[in-house]
Amino acid sequence: MSGGDLALLVVIIVLVVAAAVLAVAETAVTRMSRSRASALAEQHPRRGPIVRRIVDNLERDLNAVYLAVNIVQTVQAALVGVLAAKLFGPIGVAVGIILNVVVLFTLAEAAPKTWALQHTDRAALLTAPIVEGIGRLMRWPARALIGVANIVLPGKGLKKGPFVTEEEILALAEEAAENDVIDDSERALIASIIEFGDTVVREVMVPRPDMVHVDRDTTVSEVITVAIDAGLSRLPVYGATSDDVIGVVNVRSAFKAEREGAGATSVTSVMSEAFFVPETKLVRELLAEMRASRRHLALVVDEYGGNAGLVTLEDLLEELVGEIDDEFDQGAQPVQHLPSGDLLVVGSYNLGDLNEQLTVPLPEGDWDTVGGLVFSELGRVPVPGDALEIDSVRLVVERVDGRRVARVRVRVPPTNNGAEPADGE
Repeated sequence: MSGGDLALLVVIIVLVVAAAVLAVAETAVTRMSRSRASALAEQHPRRGPIVRRIVDNLERDLNAVYLAVNIVQTVQAALVGVLAAKLFGPIGVAVGIILNVVVLFTLAEAAPKTWALQHTDRAALLTAPIVEGIGRLMRWPARALIGVANIVLPGKGLKKGPFVTEEEILALAEEAAENDVIDDSERALIASIIEFGDTVVREVMVPRPDMVHVDRDTTVSEVITVAIDAGLSRLPVYGATSDDVIGVVNVRSAFKAEREGAGATSVTSVMSEAFFVPETKLVRELLAEMRASRRHLALVVDEYGGNAGLVTLEDLLEELVGEIDDEFDQGAQPVQHLPSGDLLVVGSYNLGDLNEQLTVPLPEGDWDTVGGLVFSELGRVPVPGDALEIDSVRLVVERVDGRRVARVRVRVPPTNNGAEPADGE
């Protein structure tokens, strides 16, 4: 081997080391969350802020790292081919390809990336100055090449996350709860937060038949009586029909008016403007709007503009933290576990919440409640005693209020742990 060949070998080794370092940097950067980067910035004042700057400018720096990796690996592969051809003759190219694939995969890909996954914080801190330097050096070449790529295949570049799916977060929370890293209540809160983002108002609202309201000709004193009996602080005011909601009365305003001697006046003198939202609105968006406008009650309208129900700020918060009971709540449970093993469920209970308690989930569709499922399956207004069986789960209508399903008995199939003998035993 000549002196030139030795120099070429040294360059190849340097490029393999550079590829390994870039592999560590790439893995550390892509696995680093914004919150973890902020924590590193506080714990390591020297290099931690660099990690946070990289995460804040991930698209710029990571594209530059990708370009650097491509350059290093391409040049290294070409040099290995040249050196192998000189040393081994005609079969040198094949030998070079095999050696390059084995060495590059082992030393410059698998090993460094595995180490970076196991020591993400340390890898990020070690390679942060390198990544930031590459980002500054290769920023414009990377942008130029991405621009060329977008001409061939239009795109928007690297997405800024999230790099973890909701299913992965839920799986991590389940595993953490099983290993006693977090409490079951914390796991449930994580699940509630994720589900909260996809929940629509229709799923949490109080339906129109359950709404407590007053008519426009109701007096202020009568409003106070209704509110006290129902344990509510705000009531919708109906006009000519139940679809004609003309406002909302705050009981505090009614009390103030009565103290001033206006108890015999109409509720319209103290009511405020109603806030209407569509039933398909996401609850996270509604929560933000209600907080910004300082509203505690919203009227829900269906696709035809009719009154579908109402939703309160408390209803939205309960989707996150569970039921919030106060001194006015009667404590009636929407699901009762009977000694026989059956469940007694109110018809308005959310079907998704019920499925979480069943070993065999009931089908979900255009309906949101247990009563909606019964209506859909029967195809008519149910009567007490109606029974149907869906996927081995038996539903029996226990009570009907008017045309509404009030209570349903749910009989779940026995588990495999039951003592039922097999045939022939």
